[in-house]
Amino acid sequence: MKKRNIVIGTGIAGALGAAAVGAGGFINACVANRNKKPPTDPKRMLRTEIRKKNNEFLYSHNPEDLELTTPDGLSLKAWFVPSENESKRFVICVHGHNCNGPDECGHLFSFYHYTMGYHYLLPDLRGHGRSEGKFIGFSALDHKDIKLWIDYLIERFGEDIEIILHGISMGAATVMMVNNTFPRDQVKIIIEDCGFTNALDQIKATMQNTFRLKHTAGFFSRITNIYCKAISKYDLRRDADPLGTMKNAKNPVLFIHGEKDALVPFHMCLELYKACPVAKDIFTVADAEHAYCYYDAKEEYDLKVKTFIENNI
Repeated sequence: MKKRNIVIGTGIAGALGAAAVGAGGFINACVANRNKKPPTDPKRMLRTEIRKKNNEFLYSHNPEDLELTTPDGLSLKAWFVPSENESKRFVICVHGHNCNGPDECGHLFSFYHYTMGYHYLLPDLRGHGRSEGKFIGFSALDHKDIKLWIDYLIERFGEDIEIILHGISMGAATVMMVNNTFPRDQVKIIIEDCGFTNALDQIKATMQNTFRLKHTAGFFSRITNIYCKAISKYDLRRDADPLGTMKNAKNPVLFIHGEKDALVPFHMCLELYKACPVAKDIFTVADAEHAYCYYDAKEEYDLKVKTFIENNI
């Protein structure tokens, strides 16, 4: 009897421990956190300073403050800067996990506004920045929200506009999901920078690489998904799956990734590129970490994006 009680107790303790780790994974991945701690390592501190200057430059153009409401009642916000000259071309830049539009994508403003002459739309995804939401969409909900911004632009500026979607990290997964789920005809090009293949696989990779759960990450990520389905009402594998839906891709895709990316492993980029059935190109930076390709190779980055746009519009 005593031995049986020990076995039962051990089983209960193990189940509670697994539930706790899964809950922690859900909170880390799917619960909004707008109060990140400032970076302490020199490289990220430098990027923070660069971002501040980029944001100041963006705000010096007096961007228009836009708002729309999602079908589930959330207020989503975005900044909009019109092109200097008359144009029918727009870019929507989409940020990544636990960030916001200006911090993640402010460095792209000068390129698109001055070099390309595009109208520039910079949304904050649900649960991020100035937008409402307690939970993160992880591309599963976000790609539907970006479609709302696409519809906004079409309604305001006309059916004859052309739109580029440029996303970074989770934003890259989001723009791929837009492209793979039948976007409006006005969407012409997708630029994805360090996007993941599948949200569940990404959480598994984070658990392996960041939290050192080498052999149990698959198990704990599946528990995280149980919480996500119950609370956030979407499935991390089924509903946030750029790789699985890539066969439906509609528009040309430029894939960008750092080969030293420890957060979204580089092999994910290669898998996505291989699966892409439409016109495509790839740009990799040998020593770049996650979301650092632009900072480590700015001139090459700009040239690759400019050339890809010119070749496909």
